[in-house]
Amino acid sequence: MAATKQNQHKRTRSDHATELTEDYVEAISEIIADAGVCRAVDLAQKFQVSHVTVNRTVGRLQRDGYVTTEPYAPIELTSVGTRLAKASQERHQLVLEFLLALGVSNATAITDSEGIEHHVSPETLRAMQKFIDSQK
Repeated sequence: MAATKQNQHKRTRSDHATELTEDYVEAISEIIADAGVCRAVDLAQKFQVSHVTVNRTVGRLQRDGYVTTEPYAPIELTSVGTRLAKASQERHQLVLEFLLALGVSNATAITDSEGIEHHVSPETLRAMQKFIDSQK
């Protein structure tokens, strides 16, 4: 039992570590889709954080191979960043649809899906999809 509890906490810590990366690449992808380009100011507005916070985060994303950018230039996703953004968007959409299928209000489902998407296992995602499909 103790080993299982340790593994649960380890996975939660790992999920938390990737949350910010997933949120940023997902946002960059959405901003590019909507506006054609993504700049640091767009991310600062979206996340309601300072330009400094965005620059630090984008620097880490660039270091880790998710984005490319130059000073005063738009932020672009690499192929790795694009794949992560797509996977995050799909996971987010599935969690949102599941919550709505349960009867959760739209506003609450939107808010809750933003947090749940980072902590849901592939097994749970499959079960959510199965439930959604059974409701059609």
